[in-house]
Amino acid sequence: MRIAILDDYLNAAKTLADWSQIESEHDVVVFDRHIRDMQDRVKLLRDFDVLCMMRERMDCPRELIEALPALKLICITGQNHRTLDFRAAAERGIVVCRPVRRAIGSHATVELAWGLILALARNLPGETWNMREGGWQSALGVSLEGRTLGLLGLGRLGQRMVPTAKSFGMSVLAWSPNLTDERAEAAGAVRVDKQTLLRECDFLSLHLVLGETTRSIVGRNDLALLKPGAYLVNTARSGLVDTEALMQALEQGRLAGAAIDVFEEEPLPENAAIRRCKNLILTPHIGYSVVEQMRDFYRDTVDNITGYLRGKPINVIV
Repeated sequence: MRIAILDDYLNAAKTLADWSQIESEHDVVVFDRHIRDMQDRVKLLRDFDVLCMMRERMDCPRELIEALPALKLICITGQNHRTLDFRAAAERGIVVCRPVRRAIGSHATVELAWGLILALARNLPGETWNMREGGWQSALGVSLEGRTLGLLGLGRLGQRMVPTAKSFGMSVLAWSPNLTDERAEAAGAVRVDKQTLLRECDFLSLHLVLGETTRSIVGRNDLALLKPGAYLVNTARSGLVDTEALMQALEQGRLAGAAIDVFEEEPLPENAAIRRCKNLILTPHIGYSVVEQMRDFYRDTVDNITGYLRGKPINVIV
């Protein structure tokens, strides 16, 4: 069988899991660059029996599934895959398996969110650059103590933001479409309406799932409610924020800064306008990309392929 490991940008798959038994009898190919064009995907992947996906780095719509005649197994590395057409896979008789391990790195996105908050508060990218260029301090930072953290979303990851905020001496406000006072209180936050949260927070951090009701949930009018000097951090999904409106707010100085780890098109095109936006920290969707998480992803992928090859598929979704 031919097995494709897709979007392994750092060539990490074979160093983090033992593929030796599979490779002894099958052809395993690593794609360390994103295949952006659909025609290129079909051309490069049409002879592969197995696709090993890294999260949602590459979408897998019906058009692609139906164009790959050899495809028998898809291994995903998340509990779900929003851009994989499961119905199309089922109609083709393609098995889809997911991971089961829960690494200590499963909350790594929260750690990154705090790293970005601190980087914004103390202008770390700018000061680091100044030091490398022979300069010295160029701006005053702000302290987190006494500030207000606003959480859009208080689910598994949003809740993990609260203890750290409290340790910094911050107050925490939260809102999501279905959040209750009881759930917010249990997490250590205060539930307020969306407008109040936007008006009162100093740092806005997004932790919502992207869907029809949450797309552009932070739009132009919402950004206008943020106080001058506020900061926005998005480590969740790009579609939650109106990117054009955010860029305009930053360019006009209505926000002190923002940090973004997620984008509508990934990898972000080299000429993307957002790359030139001032007061903006950009990271290449690294929220979940830690050794612990990736190791478990690839170990589960090896287990799922091995189970399929033995005729006993495990961790099957479809």
